[in-house]
Amino acid sequence: MENTNLQKGTKKSVAEWKALVAEYQKPDLGRATWQIVNTLGSIVAIWIALFFTMGISWWLTIGLSVLAGLFLVRSFIIFHDCGHGSFFKSKKANNILGFISGMSVFTPYHHWRWEHAMHHATNGDLDRRGIGDIWTLTVREYLTSSRMTRFNYRLVRNPFILFVFAPLFLFMVLERFPSKKCKPRERRSVHIMNFALLIWCVSMSSIFGVIPFIIIQVTMMAVAGTCGIWLFYVQHQFEDTYWAQGEDWDFTAAAMEGSSYYKLPRIMQWFSGNIGFHHIHHLNAMIPNYNLERCHKSDPFFQVAPELNLLSSLKSLKYRLWDEDNSKMIGFRELKRQLAMEEDFKHAA
Repeated sequence: MENTNLQKGTKKSVAEWKALVAEYQKPDLGRATWQIVNTLGSIVAIWIALFFTMGISWWLTIGLSVLAGLFLVRSFIIFHDCGHGSFFKSKKANNILGFISGMSVFTPYHHWRWEHAMHHATNGDLDRRGIGDIWTLTVREYLTSSRMTRFNYRLVRNPFILFVFAPLFLFMVLERFPSKKCKPRERRSVHIMNFALLIWCVSMSSIFGVIPFIIIQVTMMAVAGTCGIWLFYVQHQFEDTYWAQGEDWDFTAAAMEGSSYYKLPRIMQWFSGNIGFHHIHHLNAMIPNYNLERCHKSDPFFQVAPELNLLSSLKSLKYRLWDEDNSKMIGFRELKRQLAMEEDFKHAA
C-alpha cells in the first residue's frame, strides 16, 4: 500500500481539485446506454439461458448463476450512480433506472440513497458513525465496552459473518425494513420495492419452480453481496485509513486518505464498475463510474491515494479497531500484544 501525497507535493485547495473534476462529472448518454445494454441486457440473457440449462446440467446452471452474480455487482454500481444523480443528466431517468437496477439487487432506491448520502457526508468522522457504514470501534471504545458488546463486535467483524452471512442477510432481509430515522418517502420506497419483489419472486417461481428459483436467486445474491461488501470494506478499512473527530475532520482528507484506490485486474475492474477508484468517487460523487478512471489519470493529485491491489488488500481482513494513539487500524492480535507490553512495562516499573 502506498500513500505518497506529501512525498509528491501534490496538495491542492478545494477550489483547485473541484475545477479539475468538473469536466468528468458530466454524464455521457452513449456510455451510459452501453453500460445498460452490457449489464442489464446480460442479466436478462443469463436468466433466459438459465431456464434451458436446468434441464441440461445443474452444474452449468449454478455456474451461470455465479456469472449473473458478478453482473449484479455491475448492476449495483449503475444503481449506485443513479442514487447520486450522476448516471444520466435527467433526474427522472436516474430515478427510473435506479428503481429497476435496485430491484435486480433487492435494494429500495430512495431508502438506500438516503443511507448512502449519510455515508458520504460522514466518512472518516468518528463523531458521526452508524449509518451506511461498517461498525467500527476505536481501541478505547472496545476496551471500555461491556463483555456482550465486545462479543457482538467480534462476531460482526468475523470474516465469515461479514462476507458470507451478512451480505445475504443485509440484501434479502434487512433491506425489507425501513430505518426508524428515515422520512416518509424513503419508507414508502421500501414498501414499494417489497411489493415489486413479491411479484418478481412469485412470477419467477411459477416459471422456474419454487426450489430452483430460490437456489438460483440466492446463489446470485450471495456472489453479488459478498463481492459488494468486500469492495465496500476494503475501500475504507485498510491500515492507514483516515479517521478524525470534531473540527479535525476534513472532507478532502477523508476522501483522499480514507478511501483507497483499489487497483484490480482489468476484468475485475469492469465487473466492479470502476468503483476501485473510490477516492475519486468520494471527492465528487457526481462523477459517473464510466468517467472515474479518466479523472484519476488526469492529474497527479488524484494518483496519491492509498493504493491497494488484490494481494495487499487481503491484509485488511485482520484490521478490526481504530487505534487513536497511532492513527491506524489494528487487529485483535495487535491489541493483545500492546496490552501485554503495557502490563510488562508496569511490572518493570
